This record gives sequence, structure tokens and C-alpha cells, in this order.
Amino acid sequence: MSAKIIDGKAFSAEVRARVGEQVARLKAAHGITPGLAVVLVGEDPASQVYVRNKGKQTVEAGMESFEHKLDADTSEAALLDLVARLNADPAVHGILVQLPLPGHMNADAVINAIDPAKDVDGFHISNVGLLATGQKAMVPCTPLGCLMMLRDQHGDLSGMNAVVVGRSNIVGKPMAQLLLRDSCTVTIAHSRTREIETVCRQADILVAAVGRPEMVTGDWIRPGATVIDVGINRVPAPEKGEGKHRLVGDVHFESASQVAGAITPVPGGVGPMTIACLLANTLTACCRANGLPEPEGLTA
Repeated sequence: MSAKIIDGKAFSAEVRARVGEQVARLKAAHGITPGLAVVLVGEDPASQVYVRNKGKQTVEAGMESFEHKLDADTSEAALLDLVARLNADPAVHGILVQLPLPGHMNADAVINAIDPAKDVDGFHISNVGLLATGQKAMVPCTPLGCLMMLRDQHGDLSGMNAVVVGRSNIVGKPMAQLLLRDSCTVTIAHSRTREIETVCRQADILVAAVGRPEMVTGDWIRPGATVIDVGINRVPAPEKGEGKHRLVGDVHFESASQVAGAITPVPGGVGPMTIACLLANTLTACCRANGLPEPEGLTA
């Protein structure tokens, strides 16, 4: 068999379009424009590209985009002062501090200084706790995107066996919490899991978020399972020339796609969903801040 390819580019475009439609209705009915503030500290090239893309897509969705670029030697106190000002700004509904931060800054302290209601990354300790206890929270963008794709693929996830490979605070743990909330039976596997291949073969849904290139091979996958590959790894590609690289996921796509029922590619799978869900979270935060109904189909 050959798996259905879950096209993250196309699906993320649909999500962004839905966000744009609901932003337009929000403006027309209430005169409110959601605003997203993104803070970049330093000159990391990948972060610069990512922030530029976020700003572009924010504006395309009809939202206000506020970009704050700080020098790498900016003090932590100065960054915290900026966060405090953004917390107090009624035009800003979502705040994202781009990671990684320079080594002299405490990332946890900075993230936890963000107003939890404006924490559109879903990393604040309060949102982590709310998600874990099944309460209303801002949900991390990448797991939210994965959940949206799974719901689109299957509809009701209730009763399905889900295995999440990886236990990071950014993807693995919140992904497991979201699947539990949708009434899946969830197992978290990781580097110390014994007979991990056998554990993975029990999964109706397999989410790979471990950060190891092509670790999950076709013989780890239950025939017909849905595979969500969160990994983005750069590996040497000598066939493209000296010093060249290519992007691969945590799943060996060629072998896995012969067994799975559906699978996300890398690139073009989960990646595009992250910014789309950032926009969705900003819209959600704006609606909550103004006591309005949450956007349809864009929340966990």
C-alpha cells in the first residue's frame, strides 16, 4: 500500500484563510483588530527568516503585526521591561518571544513574564498547567497543528491508540495532553523506552517528535496507521554538492509511506501549520480578551 500524503501546505493555507475570514468578521462587527507582537533578540539567521514570515502572514490575515528587534547584548531586564509594556498594551493580544534567546538570558523567566492570556506560544507555566488539567489554555502551536490535521483525517479520535515519540515540553508532552483530551489512549515513548519498535507498532496514531533523523522506520508502523512527523533535521546531501544539506523528518519517509495509511511529509507537513496556528491562537486570545465567542474550528 502507499500512504495518503497529508499536505500541510494546503491545510495550513485553509487554516489561514479561515482565520482571515473570522478576523474580517470581528472587525466588521466589533471594530476590533487582533494584534500580534513578536520579539527577536539577536541576529540568528533562521530566527530572522521565521520572524519575517510570521509578520508577513499576520498582515495577510488582516491582523496588526508589531515587531521588536533587540540587539544580542540587550539586558534581560530591558527585555522584561518590553514584555511588561506589551502586556499592558490593549492593541496587543498575542506576544511571542522568539527562541532561542542569548545565553545570558533566562528563557523560562522571560516566557513566564508574558501575560498567560497573551502567551500565544502556550509555553507559560500557567498554560502548561491548565492544559494538563483539562482547562481552557493557550495551546502550543505545533501540537495544535498536529491535532487539527488528525481531526481532519479521522474526525472523532475517541478510543484510538496514540503513541507520541518524544517528551519535550514544546511538542511531546502537550501533544499527549491534547490527544488525551480527545479521548485517545496515549503512550509517550522516548529514548529509554524498552522495545520502542513494539510500542510504536500498537499505534493507530504515531506522532514522531524526538529530533533524530529518520529514526522511525516502516517496520515500526502498524499497517494503516496515521503518522505525524514533527521532526525537521538537516542532514548532509553530497548528491547536491559539497557542503549541501537536505531536510528530513524523524520518520524514514520512503519505508513508512509503504505501510502507513496517511503520513505527513518533511518538508511540507507539520511545519507550515505552526505559523497558521500562531495566527489562530492570536485570534483566540483576542476573542477571549473581549468576551467574545471563540473562533470556530481553530481551537483545541
